[in-house]
Amino acid sequence: MKVMIVDDEPISRRILENFLIECGYEVLSTYDGMEALKIIQSPDAPKLVISDWMMPNMNGVELCEKIRGMEKDQYTYFILLTTKAEKRDIIKGLESGADDFIVKPFDREELKYRIKIGERIIDLEQRIMQLANTDYLTGILNRRAFMERMAEEANRSIRNEEEMSIIIMDIDHFKKVNDTFGHQVGDLVLQRFADRISMASRSYDFVGRYGGEEFIIGLPQTTLEQSWNAAERMRKDIEKMGLPLPDDPQISVRITASFGVASCLMKSSKDVDSIIKLADEALYRAKAEGRNRVCHSL
Repeated sequence: MKVMIVDDEPISRRILENFLIECGYEVLSTYDGMEALKIIQSPDAPKLVISDWMMPNMNGVELCEKIRGMEKDQYTYFILLTTKAEKRDIIKGLESGADDFIVKPFDREELKYRIKIGERIIDLEQRIMQLANTDYLTGILNRRAFMERMAEEANRSIRNEEEMSIIIMDIDHFKKVNDTFGHQVGDLVLQRFADRISMASRSYDFVGRYGGEEFIIGLPQTTLEQSWNAAERMRKDIEKMGLPLPDDPQISVRITASFGVASCLMKSSKDVDSIIKLADEALYRAKAEGRNRVCHSL
């Protein structure tokens, strides 16, 4: 795990840095609260910060308050390190949003296990977030998490004036699978389907379960032609897929899927609803025209 030290005293910073490296942590050090605030806003920011209280420009309490006021996808565990040991100082530090408070000079074993407490809390928060964002059956994004990611990517596309595409797909006659083979097999089909479309997507595409047997993929920096080609590859792959029955491997369940594709140059947040609506209309047309095909927005 990456830990950031914020301390303007070179000797104190070096002692703490060496100690954390001995404990197996990846350490990032800075002497200034302003610089630390810039680092904490980066995509690969440390999840745990150990900051001295007394520093020029921005002290540890101010740094903690700034971090707590930020909108971040991940929680930052904050340990305040200081010579201030009076009760009112501890209360002030904790009121700023600090998770823990260590008095200098620190005890090595005490600090080690306080950091481990922070590490456990960070791990727990990540597991909770994963559960909240993941569809329980397929392991891909649930609808809420997909829409949040869609809003983030749309904002980026708006800033960069880039095109973005959406593919919405629906497993054809899925009710027949459940009625014929049972819901257990139906669940396996949904899982295998999600696996296939995920493997066929690029690393920066994002895949979600939109509802029931309907799935959705966001494709940043992608034209209508590129997204149609991607959907067609997926359609052919799904058409070839066979799922052996758990009770009788000699029998395979075969499915097809219909795809709707839309693309637009993102200009405002309202385009998110528009592009999804266009892809959904294209999917409806693909099903109306006989299923197992790809249609794009008109």
